[in-house]
Amino acid sequence: MGIFGRKRRPAEPEQRRGRHAAPEPEDLGEDYEDPQPVFTDGPFDVADAPEDEIPRIDLGSVRVPVPDGSQVQVEMDPAAGGVRAVHVVTPQGQITVSAYAAPRSGGLWEEVGEELTEQLRKDGARVQPGQGEWGFELSALIGDVALRFVGVDGPRWMLRGVIAGPQSLAAEAPGVLRDIVRDTIVVRGDSPMPVRSPLPITLPDAVAQHVAEQQAQQA
Repeated sequence: MGIFGRKRRPAEPEQRRGRHAAPEPEDLGEDYEDPQPVFTDGPFDVADAPEDEIPRIDLGSVRVPVPDGSQVQVEMDPAAGGVRAVHVVTPQGQITVSAYAAPRSGGLWEEVGEELTEQLRKDGARVQPGQGEWGFELSALIGDVALRFVGVDGPRWMLRGVIAGPQSLAAEAPGVLRDIVRDTIVVRGDSPMPVRSPLPITLPDAVAQHVAEQQAQQA
């Protein structure tokens, strides 16, 4: 079910600053230690999230950007009575961003990516592994639907993004997906969770009320 869209916002600079500016040599004291570069490209853990004006929908465990001209759709789970997934529908395809509990050592996305590749091939999809902005990416074609998967290992979390859209727009879709994943903020929380457990999704009050009203009308 569609919930809402976003109006267009002014274009952003083509390049974003990748690190904080270093002090000039003449300003450094004798005890100065060269700082490690601080990169600001995401996705971000909530502890390192930037203060910006990017419109995001707050889903509790993830805060997902809503690009210009897109809509948010909520997929309910009738059996469990909760939210199964929240999708951002763009002209290039439907994007779903999900966060999972991961080990401190990282490396979960590589495992998940290999399993996903095997499963898609068993389902008859044409699969093409590749490399992207965060390492391993996966492209798949099922009928006329083109899929692209990306994943990022963070501090005790893994973020997975997928876009599903028409094959005719397959060349544009990965860039749109990466833009959304890059600006996503993950709120892992401190509670212990089994590895691979989905981080819980909660809806904003206004969206939850809208969904409840639609469900009542359908009933």
